[in-house]
Amino acid sequence: MNVTEQSNPKTEHIDTLPTLDALRLINDEDRLVAEAVEKVLPSIAAAVDGIVERLRDGGRLFYIGTGTSGRLGILDASECPPTYGVSPELVQGIIAGGYDACWRAVEASEDDREAGIRDVQQRGVTGKDVLVGIAASGRTPYTIGAVEYARSLGALTVAVTCNTETALAASVEIPIEVVVGPEVIAGSTRMKSGTAQKMVLNMLSTMTMIRLGHVSGNRMSNMKTSNRKLRERAVGILQTECGLDETTARAALEAAGWDLQIALRMQNSESV
Repeated sequence: MNVTEQSNPKTEHIDTLPTLDALRLINDEDRLVAEAVEKVLPSIAAAVDGIVERLRDGGRLFYIGTGTSGRLGILDASECPPTYGVSPELVQGIIAGGYDACWRAVEASEDDREAGIRDVQQRGVTGKDVLVGIAASGRTPYTIGAVEYARSLGALTVAVTCNTETALAASVEIPIEVVVGPEVIAGSTRMKSGTAQKMVLNMLSTMTMIRLGHVSGNRMSNMKTSNRKLRERAVGILQTECGLDETTARAALEAAGWDLQIALRMQNSESV
């Protein structure tokens, strides 16, 4: 059922409304996204557990998609190293058309099934890895080709779609079908569908990093202190985790070369 392409009767006259009224309509539709995600939490949980199992065994997590879906995968992957202190190799994003497609539309590439396979091959995806195919429509040839190939290798495959009973969902082991309904602007899946996909990817990566031990309480205990803001955040984390005052926490981080994990281990060993 391809609801992402249907016209939304609630917004048929949005072009005639005052700005504030039109924005209220958009906001009303956006409220539906969280409800749609809630309905598929069991599928998201199954995907997280599968991802964690593969990554603990030396595998990697790949996102793949086209257009908005591909950009969202790139975004989520790129934020994992600074947030959780992991290697850029652990979580990677693949987008049809290459990285130029991150800032410039390369829409024709989504129809190339073989390109999806080639891109997966070039990244060296193996049976130990996880590939998450992202496509609002669930019928993108590029993404379907990629996940089918990865699954043939033995990789765990997951789909994030905004329709039901799609070819992409049928191609993977764990389908996550977040049905948000017709878009405010018919077919503009960068809106509700894109928001839903981002929420799901955030959940996948966040819970995976929690399960891998890169979060203590609700704090990013393994983040990279690569700028002033993050160094100040690290000081606060060390204070909270170890019961230190600001001066002592700052000195401990300086002694550890601003490596938060080392500073935490040093403080924990001193308290034993």
